[in-house]
Amino acid sequence: MPFLSSCCTDGLTHLCDSLLACFVAGISDKCSGHGVTRFTKLLSSWSNSQGYCVHDLLSCFFYEEIGDGSWDSWTMPLLEQTSIACEKVKNMTELSQGYNMVGLSQGSLIGRGIIEFCDGGPPVKNFISLAGPHAGIASIPFCESTVICIFLDSLIKSEVYSNFVQEHLAPSGYLKIPTDITDYLKGCRFLPKLNNEIKGARNSTYKERFASLQNLVLIMFEDDTVLVPKETSWFGYYPDGAFDPILPAQETELYKEDWIGLKTLDEAGKVKFVNVSGSHLKISESDMKKYIVPYLGDHPSTESSSYEWLWRVWYLTKDVIGLNEDQPLLHTTY
Repeated sequence: MPFLSSCCTDGLTHLCDSLLACFVAGISDKCSGHGVTRFTKLLSSWSNSQGYCVHDLLSCFFYEEIGDGSWDSWTMPLLEQTSIACEKVKNMTELSQGYNMVGLSQGSLIGRGIIEFCDGGPPVKNFISLAGPHAGIASIPFCESTVICIFLDSLIKSEVYSNFVQEHLAPSGYLKIPTDITDYLKGCRFLPKLNNEIKGARNSTYKERFASLQNLVLIMFEDDTVLVPKETSWFGYYPDGAFDPILPAQETELYKEDWIGLKTLDEAGKVKFVNVSGSHLKISESDMKKYIVPYLGDHPSTESSSYEWLWRVWYLTKDVIGLNEDQPLLHTTY
């Protein structure tokens, strides 16, 4: 479940001249997980930005939880998750002057929800989305042969736009079946609101807030088979009523009619459509430095804590002895 907390420096000195950065983890993952922890700390170090991971919570090396982060990321409605994150953001005085945000898959939607829905929240300057299902997904892959996945799969096979499924399965909030658009608009509780899709109920404030971003970086993974279609990472999707062809973002009604300000941002040169190699969320350190770091900090770090130095030595040692071999930097289902 995504949320934020106040900064705890744990007695360490970290000089930061740039904006703070918040990282919204994806479904089934925790900030304390190996991949997300390393991802957060590497980006924080490279960009000289103090990083906050948003999910169960890693905040300046301080851990806290509300409920079960992994379970709630699957079963708590996204509007509720976003609302909780919004309240935490508003209570953080460190963010009052604005901050940058990085979203991982489902976390990208929650991050966008914070931008659009959070009344009185601090402004987000740059938003970097990795494999975000922004235009929806046409199917939810069966995750694993575990009790939770068997339970969730049974829900998926039932009425996905029913009140029960919408209240108990988070991904149902952005499942958009192209041949069932009427029920989607009527029953899906998150994405139609986030994307301002409901005619007669479009909110100009959502558009204004999203269009106020300084930069929007949309990262799509070339071999992504988790998101169907993968082009949803760029706001591309199927036309209403069919599973073919896949429309690029610029040919969708959301873009052409500028429901959320995406066209406004794009025409101002503020949208970066990035395609990286690899499967879902398996991003290399070189691509992180090339496509993410420039939007998190203004200057390279000139001073770092002893903790950061030890962190780098630890991972270098693990690489040398092979403990990191074949391990993706991120390990997130969505």
